[in-house]
Amino acid sequence: MFSDLSVISYGASAIVFAVLSTLVATRYLRRELDRALFLAAFVTTLWASALVSQSLWGEPGFFIRYLLELLRDAAWLLLLFALLRDSFRQARFTGQLRKTLGIATTVLIITLLSLGTLEFAFDADLVSGKTKLIGQIALSLLGLSLVEQIWRNSPALGRSSVKYLCIGTATIFAYDFIMFADALLFGKIADSFWDARGFINAALVPLFAVNIINSRKQPVDFQLSRAAVFHAGALLMGGGYLILLAVGGYYVRSLGGEWGDALQVLFITVALTFLVTLVMSRRIRARIMVFISQNFFDYKYDYREEWLRMTQELANLSEEPPLPERAIRILADLVESNAGVIWIKSDQNNYELKSSVNIATPKHTTIDGDCDLVRLFQNKEWIIDLAEYRVDPLSYDLIELPETITNLPDAWLVVPLFLGSELYGIAMVGRPYAKVILNWENFDLIKVVARQTCNLLAQADAQNRLSRAMQFEAVSKASAFMVHDLKTLIAQLSLLVTNAPKHRANPAFIDDMISTTDHAVRKMSNLVDHIRKPATPNELARSKVDLTQVVRTVIENNSQRLPFPQLLGDPPSILVCAEPEQLRSVLGHLIRNAQDATPPDGEITLNLKTAKGSVVLFIQDTGTGMTDEFIRSQLFKPFESTKGLTGMGIGAYQAREYVQELGGNIDVTSEPDVGSCFSVRIPMASIAIEKTSDSDTPSNLETHLPHKTVN
Repeated sequence: MFSDLSVISYGASAIVFAVLSTLVATRYLRRELDRALFLAAFVTTLWASALVSQSLWGEPGFFIRYLLELLRDAAWLLLLFALLRDSFRQARFTGQLRKTLGIATTVLIITLLSLGTLEFAFDADLVSGKTKLIGQIALSLLGLSLVEQIWRNSPALGRSSVKYLCIGTATIFAYDFIMFADALLFGKIADSFWDARGFINAALVPLFAVNIINSRKQPVDFQLSRAAVFHAGALLMGGGYLILLAVGGYYVRSLGGEWGDALQVLFITVALTFLVTLVMSRRIRARIMVFISQNFFDYKYDYREEWLRMTQELANLSEEPPLPERAIRILADLVESNAGVIWIKSDQNNYELKSSVNIATPKHTTIDGDCDLVRLFQNKEWIIDLAEYRVDPLSYDLIELPETITNLPDAWLVVPLFLGSELYGIAMVGRPYAKVILNWENFDLIKVVARQTCNLLAQADAQNRLSRAMQFEAVSKASAFMVHDLKTLIAQLSLLVTNAPKHRANPAFIDDMISTTDHAVRKMSNLVDHIRKPATPNELARSKVDLTQVVRTVIENNSQRLPFPQLLGDPPSILVCAEPEQLRSVLGHLIRNAQDATPPDGEITLNLKTAKGSVVLFIQDTGTGMTDEFIRSQLFKPFESTKGLTGMGIGAYQAREYVQELGGNIDVTSEPDVGSCFSVRIPMASIAIEKTSDSDTPSNLETHLPHKTVN
């Protein structure tokens, strides 16, 4: 009896699983996972006991054993679903995949159980033995898929509590897969596989026991190295490849007829040669190692810490240290270095040295924009390891590196800086303090940080360019305002010269000419002083001015054109705090604009109203009017004029800016083909003073001169 290896094998399995189920049932049944493990251990005990009984006494029959086989697989799959549920809950993933796998598993098990029950009930062979084997293989593959999903979706800190269960169940289903695949290939289950199956299941019980203990106590750490996982994975893949090779060779031999044996030898030889070639390929091995590191191991970096540190460095808005230098230090710190150089693309499409840290500046600082290195970076976002390049230039397409980089002492890594899809800059990182072994994770992190720092460098460069453009714009704007004021003075002096031959004998004209010339000289002197030393609004010479008198003066000065502006009613003296000349210029511009927009037979009326400490001057015309869009987007926008080349487009802008400096505002209502109304609101002065006359305005001169409008 005890000479039968299968009896010993499955007997050992029944005993240890009975002990495991008893241990779980007596102490650990609080969690759903514990209850699922108890069910799996208990069903496995029944399954192994049935196989021992069949070997000893020939009972139970095939149907009972097949039923227990399916129930055993279902119990272990149920355990995996319990694990998967916890993994998805902790990782907050969608349950769609779990639902799909659950439906597939349920359908498959119910189908196999139904077919087996019908065969037993009607004593008929509904499906062949190969179909049953395919069903068992499908269940094994489902189990392996569930283990993979559990491991992938479990958080890093939670894997220690499930890894022994994953290893144990994965081994059970992997062994079954290999055994049933071999049986499908050769038409029967090999005795060696069958006899060892019980021992394999029994040997896995300590893993389940350790997992139960670890879930209540400090876990016993168990970690496979990357190399071990690589070799184990390579062994499994090689075994799977050989199984497929054997299946292919079998069918080639079966279908080949007389050439069957020769074709089988040819097929196996070619396939083995291909397998050896893959195994010896360094690139294939490297890609497998990267895949294993990405999917089965924790990352080298704490990316949260790295990202926060980089953000803190780049968020510093001060100029010390400069941003390019900080970018170099960030890239160098990623690989334990403290030296580097950065080049930025210039307007000539070359790359000029922007900054260096702990490296002597090279004699030649420019990288040609058409060199091999730039062309390589434009095609491939690679990081060049100069040590690897010197040993194997072929791995970098035999490019010729510029002397600007090769002559740098302790040069190590050359990193491209991309802005979108454009190569914006190139960085070089010096050798580290100690030897650092780089892998895919180092390179991925360097690329991400390089892109982020490049975006900030480009943004800083754009801000510098914008600042320079704004400075030029300020100079241009000041020139435009100066030209606008000079046009008025030139027009006055031109009128003076034009009318001098006619009125040179008139003493009043001579007095007005002198007054006008004096006014022009003082105006230009003030303009020159303002250009040399611009005055702030608080520095302007403001005094209390009678707004009513200013309005009457402006109306008189603009009464030589049609339509004549008219002041409604007889408003009293209203005092405001302003610079008289500037205020007259602003109001005069608004009236001239109304005259330009109104036909000669139209009307322009002015009205003064006071309310709540402010005075409002309404300037209303019956001209062409304006649309709301024009008022909102163009009327007060500098250098936007509706008068073509004859206007500077700054009059309305200048008027509103000055009124706002006084604490007021200008509002506009208008309707096309009806007219417009400008409401100029200015705060009134708090204390009334005696009205004074302004001798600076050459009002008498213009009574002798034909009027000429100046915009």
